Amino acid sequence: MKVYGIDFTSTPSQSKPITCLKCEFDNSVLECGDLVTFKTFRQFETSLQSSGPWVAGLDFPFGLPRKFVKNMGWPEDWESYVGLAAKLSRKQFRTLLDDYKKDRATGDKEHRRAVDKIFGGVSPQKQYGVPVALMFHEGAPRILKSGANIPWLRPKGDNRMIFEAYPGALARGLIGRASYKSDSKAKQSADKDAARALLYAKVISKDFADLLGFQIHANSNLVQDKSGDHIDALLCAVQAAYAWKQRDDNFGMPTDVDRVEGWIAGPIL
Repeated sequence: MKVYGIDFTSTPSQSKPITCLKCEFDNSVLECGDLVTFKTFRQFETSLQSSGPWVAGLDFPFGLPRKFVKNMGWPEDWESYVGLAAKLSRKQFRTLLDDYKKDRATGDKEHRRAVDKIFGGVSPQKQYGVPVALMFHEGAPRILKSGANIPWLRPKGDNRMIFEAYPGALARGLIGRASYKSDSKAKQSADKDAARALLYAKVISKDFADLLGFQIHANSNLVQDKSGDHIDALLCAVQAAYAWKQRDDNFGMPTDVDRVEGWIAGPIL
């Protein structure tokens, strides 16, 4: 099976593209190959239309919190509310999120999904710092438009299958809270270099292989990217491969996944 690990950004460019690690998976070994980049959303959209079968792990929130969707009066099914969000410009979507928070009590302004609480993620309504809300707004409509199979949210018979991934959760499970990446050159340091090297060593270790049920063969050059995008793409591929291996057991996910909010693929460490 072809497996793609995709490190996403809400503003792809020459200097900060969407990064994709191409892999092959035979249920016992995840063989990681070439890195490709998409400097525009059009290139990314074209990649989603490539012929299957393949599975991909993408690192942005596919869904919004059920509480937010309900309070907005939006349809409580993924395809419908993502379709509504897609009609909003980025400015309109940001304004909507800001307006939603204005009169709400502290602690009840940005909600987390059930899966965010388990994996340690932030609210998909968050616009600042890591702007996951903008990643949702740019990413979810594009995977909806792709027509691919998105388990739980939009299950289809299509042989292209897309999973939500969260490399940060996997990294924390392997190396704790050590910071291993930064887009800012001023914040790139020897400590982060060491953390990426340790993370890579953990990923390819026998202990991790025993936990996953498969080995990972990946080029050590992935750690040289100080932004962390390359090793994050590897972690996304690992999460997608794990879900595919568990395909006969709900993709390794609970049986009661919220079909409004979605779920994150991969083991909970």
